[in-house]
Amino acid sequence: MSLFLKTVNCLFLVLLGGAYLYQLIYLAFGLTHKRIFAEPEARTLRRYAAVIAARNEESVIAGLIGSLRNQSYPSELLDIFVVADNCTDETAAIAARAGATVFRRFDTGHVGKGYALDYAFRRLMSQGQTYAGYFIFDADNLADPHFVAEMNKTYDRGGYDAITGYRSSRNFGANWISAGYSIWFLRQARFMNFPRSLLGVSCSIGGTGFFVSDRLIRENDGWPFHLLTEDIEFSADCAVRGRTIGYCDRAVVFDEQPVSFRQSWDQRLRWSKGFYQVDARYTRPLLRGMLRSGMDGLSCYDTLLSISPGGAAMTAVLAANLAGLLRVVTHPSLSSGGAAAEILSALGLLVSAYYIGMFFCGALTVASEWRRIPASAWQKLRYLWTFPLFMLTYLPIAMSALLHKT
Repeated sequence: MSLFLKTVNCLFLVLLGGAYLYQLIYLAFGLTHKRIFAEPEARTLRRYAAVIAARNEESVIAGLIGSLRNQSYPSELLDIFVVADNCTDETAAIAARAGATVFRRFDTGHVGKGYALDYAFRRLMSQGQTYAGYFIFDADNLADPHFVAEMNKTYDRGGYDAITGYRSSRNFGANWISAGYSIWFLRQARFMNFPRSLLGVSCSIGGTGFFVSDRLIRENDGWPFHLLTEDIEFSADCAVRGRTIGYCDRAVVFDEQPVSFRQSWDQRLRWSKGFYQVDARYTRPLLRGMLRSGMDGLSCYDTLLSISPGGAAMTAVLAANLAGLLRVVTHPSLSSGGAAAEILSALGLLVSAYYIGMFFCGALTVASEWRRIPASAWQKLRYLWTFPLFMLTYLPIAMSALLHKT
């Protein structure tokens, strides 16, 4: 039993390491290439709309609308729309007073951000509204004053179908949970999306603070992405269809992260279930897309590994080791020769390797983004040690998402 598990563990580490080896190129590009800190001014100032899906967000919606009304971009070229989605509070009234156009939506049969966005886009298209594209925000965001101007520069330069921005956190220093989220999103920006944009690989949308062109919305006839992780579904769909998502490092959106473990567990449980949903729908199309030449093929491969995360494989291997340990302990005939001790040692090695890898990942991210993290030096250093623990909690969450309806 212990020999079999050792073999499984070794094969897992070798195969997983080999599959993700290409990300060392991303790491090298992220460390050695300078950001574009001053892009040329855009040749055209385009008309855009900000779309916010909000459900019972009366305490935060005015802050986001205020940050959008205070953009350095011409105010007459930015319209703000809020979808008050199944709200039972004052979200709609507060949003209207803050200066947004409000769409009230009541549909308890089709619940979720994806349905709210689809409703908004269909309303806008039916009204004959004409925009170059749309910025998607969550209600608890704050947009940097230059967010729209910088997005317009990137769109002007690259003509992308979609663009993702730089996602920072308003509450990095609140506790180890908010810091764990923050470091992960910063890693996505610095060592994933930034190198992808340099290499011409399609980036991945991170839920909020992103841009979608009007031509892509019309091509999709709205927003047909309704899985639990509609952002990842959209990213996978773009990769499959050869649509490139760009990255704008200077378009910063500030997000509020959960601070309680229960809230974090529930949110990440939905995310994990959503990843499995996207995996089930897009694995075959992505595998076919990998056969395409150039960056299109790499975009499909990269997206496939993103929706089939190593954490899920790690969870399966740990479950196999725990099952083996349980069998050895409950069957005395199998417990001779220190089999249980060997399995425990193997489990310790796997967990230690995961912790060290995540610590290294977090340390590089915090060091690289040091000046852009709104927290004290002590908080940045302290939460480096808890970041791997935060990531380890994904393992039981991933297992629970497999076993339970979300």
